[in-house]
Amino acid sequence: MSFWKNLKDQLRSITSLSEHIDTAAAETSIRNSIYFRGPNVWILFFSIIIASVGLNVNSIPVIIGAMLISPLLGPVFGIGLGLGINDTGLLKSSLKNTLVMMGISIVASFLYFLITPLNLSNPTELLARTNPTIYDVLIALFGGFAGIFELSRKEKGTVFSGVAIATALMPPLCTAGFGLANGNLGYFAGALYLFTINCIFIILATYLTVKYMKFEQFEYKDEKAGKRARRFITIVTVIVVVPSIWSAIIMIRENTFNENVSEFINANKDQYNGYIMDYKTEHRNGSRVEIYFTGEPLSASEKNNLIESAKEFGLKPEQIIIKEHAIGENTDEAEILKGIYERTDSEIIRREDEIRKLEDELKKLHESDIPYVQVTKEALNQYPGIESMFIARGAEVVKDGYAKTDGILVLVSTSRPLDEDDRIRLSDWLKIRLASDNVRLYETASGAKEKISE
Repeated sequence: MSFWKNLKDQLRSITSLSEHIDTAAAETSIRNSIYFRGPNVWILFFSIIIASVGLNVNSIPVIIGAMLISPLLGPVFGIGLGLGINDTGLLKSSLKNTLVMMGISIVASFLYFLITPLNLSNPTELLARTNPTIYDVLIALFGGFAGIFELSRKEKGTVFSGVAIATALMPPLCTAGFGLANGNLGYFAGALYLFTINCIFIILATYLTVKYMKFEQFEYKDEKAGKRARRFITIVTVIVVVPSIWSAIIMIRENTFNENVSEFINANKDQYNGYIMDYKTEHRNGSRVEIYFTGEPLSASEKNNLIESAKEFGLKPEQIIIKEHAIGENTDEAEILKGIYERTDSEIIRREDEIRKLEDELKKLHESDIPYVQVTKEALNQYPGIESMFIARGAEVVKDGYAKTDGILVLVSTSRPLDEDDRIRLSDWLKIRLASDNVRLYETASGAKEKISE
């Protein structure tokens, strides 16, 4: 019992926050960071332009640099703090400044993408900000926890910079501006949804931490005003918490469905006399997958077998749409071919990496090859008494089975024994010529005992 008690006390002392946090200083810091006036407005504008350029040219370092410059996180933490301490004034100011921040960001990125001459055919960094996943939820939630813990501790570090990068509030706003500039409402809506998800889960993490750390609650002089404030805070809290939980549940379901589809496709890619050349998942009106077959048409029994196989991966029959001979019908041929090329390119890159690794290994083997014939000719030219040479790589294994360092074995057959000086010179020359300090020279001569030089 004493062991568990000691362990519990030790864990409590390690994880205790009481001696390391300053909630009053954290509250002051957050209150001072929610406003967008003067230099903050221009810094935000410039950082948005930098991020837009990074997204436009697919430059991750530029995007990261812009996120470090931007003052976006302040009002978002302000909302969480306002909810946590029941301060409606702080909450309203934070909400207003968050909207100002969004407006400045979208306008700046819209103007950039409206006039930029750059037009990438495959803007992968922009595309990545239009489809939120469960990973974005987890990053925003735990990034929010890290951020409010950093703001609350007495000794500040570099955590907040990492939070700014990880939670990524800026890129979705830039992508929304791109969507407006190009008339792509899908990009605009998807990017704003990702931004909203990130904000909600940062606010949720801040709210929970403020409650856990017992920040000082805001006191209202008028009891009626206090009741109205608490009612307003409760409503806003419900509006924030309930959608965040529901969004997380939906994203978990979609992520699970996508993983199940991927496993199902890999297990049935070459079934029967057809071939699954591509597939597409859709989650707008319930999760489903369209599977594009090419080759000989599937019989009714083969389709049934395929659907039965899908059940093993957690997929329902109504979630599977099989399209045969998709190319040439009413389906989007360009999209299908694009999917095939993307998968083929990734496979080519993977195989090129494997080939490169094998080539490196082969190069190392070639470098370790011994030029047997040339070495023998050179030795014969220096020592006419040598009749033949046997050269091989090996390792000495001692009694206990332990192999010592690799070495080279040289067996010299001579017509007459080499004198001691010649044997030493030959051994030294072989070490230099074979680029190894571990050369063992064995000599055999007619009518002479075997001699060894190391």
